[in-house]
Amino acid sequence: MSQNKNTIAEGQFLPEIRKGRVKTLTIHEISETELNILAQGSPNTIYLNFAIGLFTLAASFLISILTTKIESDRVYMTFEVIAIIGFISSIFLFILWKKDYKSNKKVVEEIRKRLPPEGESKSLNTKT
Repeated sequence: MSQNKNTIAEGQFLPEIRKGRVKTLTIHEISETELNILAQGSPNTIYLNFAIGLFTLAASFLISILTTKIESDRVYMTFEVIAIIGFISSIFLFILWKKDYKSNKKVVEEIRKRLPPEGESKSLNTKT
């Protein structure tokens, strides 16, 4: 025993372990498909980012069309097409993001519903 302590003391430093006490710990069991749905939640925010960016781009082109006199028909049509496509694309991407956001929220709510209300105990049916 003393030889083991000397070996640890000479070659390695053990980390100090500090433990804070938790009053209540709630554990939720989830299936593999639910975990996959939740894992895909972050990339779906790209839809929202692009929707905001395209909306801003379209709004700036629309403001340019409304506040300045553009002599060239080609430039005017280009600004108009960019504004229209930007607004349509931003609305489409926002709808996609909203749909995915709701599905992720629904999965989280289903997982939380499995837990009985606080103070209620649920008996486990164990068949032997």
